[in-house]
Amino acid sequence: MGETTPHLDALQDIKEMMSRSSRFISLSGWSGISAGVCALIGAWVANSILKDKTGSAGDYLQTESYKVSTEFDLAHIVSKKLFIVAFVTFIVAFMLAFLFTYLRSRKDNFSVWGSTARRLMVNVGLPMIVGGIFILKLLQVDEYGLIAPACLIFYGLALVNASKYTLGEVRYLGYGQILLGLINCWAISYGLYFWAAGFGVLHIIYGALMLWKYER
Repeated sequence: MGETTPHLDALQDIKEMMSRSSRFISLSGWSGISAGVCALIGAWVANSILKDKTGSAGDYLQTESYKVSTEFDLAHIVSKKLFIVAFVTFIVAFMLAFLFTYLRSRKDNFSVWGSTARRLMVNVGLPMIVGGIFILKLLQVDEYGLIAPACLIFYGLALVNASKYTLGEVRYLGYGQILLGLINCWAISYGLYFWAAGFGVLHIIYGALMLWKYER
């Protein structure tokens, strides 16, 4: 019995080495938490902008003036203020996520830009690029109500597509984003809240679970 233990340990080491070579496993739980916090802050700022213009973001989004308003140019707000909020939120979240991932990669002695990381980025990037083009078309035809669900659905597809090159839990985060996006398609008035739930709350839950499972 004692003679088989070293062999079992060796097999376990081989499995871990194969896993490290085929999957990017240095994603940090803090990356998810920081991205979620940034998303919640961004959603709060966006909601404040809408309330400044309408008095109530929820009531306004349920009216026909969501598309065409005689009081102010909604397209201008979406393309200017809200776009700036979304862009800044994405950049800050991306930078923080990269920072925490880089720190964990150094700790694990794992390349942050090796062949596995490149495959991961390609699989994340393709659905994101397609989704970005689709969202630009939604903006062009003034279908603002579908922007939030489109963001969630395409981001979820990107996570599911890339999950085979990283931690398996990423797949379930993707499923959650897709589910929220599909539900949001039938609750257009609450797009900002679904956006906050998906990019904010789900990311924080995911990050906390990753910290507990892999980094404690």
